[in-house]
Order: sequence, then C-alpha cells, then structure tokens
Amino acid sequence: MSTYVQLINNLQALSLTKIEELLPSYLETISKGDKSFVDALSELTESEIQFREERARQINLTISHFPFHKTLDDFDFSYQPSINKTQIMDFMSLRFIEENTNILFIGSSGVGKTHLAVSIGMECSSKRYSTYFIHFNHLMEKFKQAASDGHVERVVKHYSKYKVLIIDEIGYLPIDKDSANGFFQLVAARYEKRPIILTTNQPLSRWGEVFGDYTLANAIIDRLVHHSQIVKITGQSYRIKGKKLTDDSD
Repeated sequence: MSTYVQLINNLQALSLTKIEELLPSYLETISKGDKSFVDALSELTESEIQFREERARQINLTISHFPFHKTLDDFDFSYQPSINKTQIMDFMSLRFIEENTNILFIGSSGVGKTHLAVSIGMECSSKRYSTYFIHFNHLMEKFKQAASDGHVERVVKHYSKYKVLIIDEIGYLPIDKDSANGFFQLVAARYEKRPIILTTNQPLSRWGEVFGDYTLANAIIDRLVHHSQIVKITGQSYRIKGKKLTDDSD
C-alpha cells in the first residue's frame, strides 16, 4: 500500500472529509513550490473546521424543527413601523439567552410574529444553542396525551432541556384543563433558567379565556413577563401586502 493511499485511509478513518477532498489540489500546489507545507496544512485544517461548523449548523437547523427558514434580511420593517428594529437586532445578539429573558410577540394574524421568532431561533441554532420550535396546539396535544398516560413530568422534562424554546401562536383555540396545567408546569420549570420565545394573537388580558382559568393564566403570565421583552405589533397582515383592497360599496 502506497503512503498516499494510507494517508487517504487515515483521513477517512478520522472523518476528515474536507481535507480528503482538497488534498490532491494542495499536494500539486506544494509540489510546484507555490505554497509551503505549513501554509497548506493551515488552510486545509481551517477548511475542515469551517466545513464541520457549517454541517453542524445545518444539522441544528434541521432538528430545531422550524416551519420555514427565514432571516431578518427577508423581513420588511418598513411595512411594520410599530416594530422597533433596534430592539429586534439586539435579540439577534443573543444576549437574552445569557440573561434568561423571555421574548413575547403579540399581534394579530399575519403581522410577522412567527417570522421574527424563527429568525431569532435560527440565529440561536446557528450559534450552537439547542433550540426547538413547536406550535402551541401541538404542544397542548402532547400534554393532553401525557395527562391521560400519567407522563406529564416526562413531557415537561423533554421541553425543558432546550436552551431556547419557541412556542408559536398561543390563543387560536381554547384548551382543556390538563393541557393548561401541563403548560404551567413547563413555564415554571424554565422560569429564570432558560428563555422562551412565544407568539400570540391574544392580548395577555384575554389569556384567562384561552386557558379556561384566570388564576392559572395569571400564574403563567407572571412567570413569562417577569424577565421578558414584549413586542406588540399593530400593523397590517403581510398576506394582504401588495394586494389592492376594494370597497364593497363600489
């Protein structure tokens, strides 16, 4: 077996995929005297590190379960002047994670709440923070089933493990008592330990109707807003952006 074949085998055994891919061209460059061995080795290892970081980023994005991939570059702040762009950009610094600060996006359907939550979540994920996105109704189904099986604590523990938990669209459907209690336990478990990003189409004053219990709703709200930043969006839905609205009387 030649030394070169042995080298390739070693690279494969060590899973140095990018170095294996780039090695032939670098060996040719070195043999021509266009690059020193040390410079080549430095560049090869740097390429391997970048390749692994990008692969890890893609894996993290996949397991974070985002419904779509959108960044702030895709968000039209001029269409939603009620949003403080400086505040959103501060969220992207991820300072809120270290300070265990929750982020609450409140506004009617279609104003960009989920887009902003996903954009922040993608930044968290790309920086290797464990992040998970889940629709509120899906989470409530988990708790409802867990209550019937006697496994609520297991569900709470599962969703408590993520550094950043994104819960989307609280308020579209009323929920049962068991699910509401499970959600309270989850919020309590993460309280002052790990942040939650959530979106809701209901003002906090109406959460008692959503959870079917004003006392429980207040307990949930108290823990969510204690260390939080609240973003209220009062603009029009993006779904009608660019569409001509006609008066029915015309």
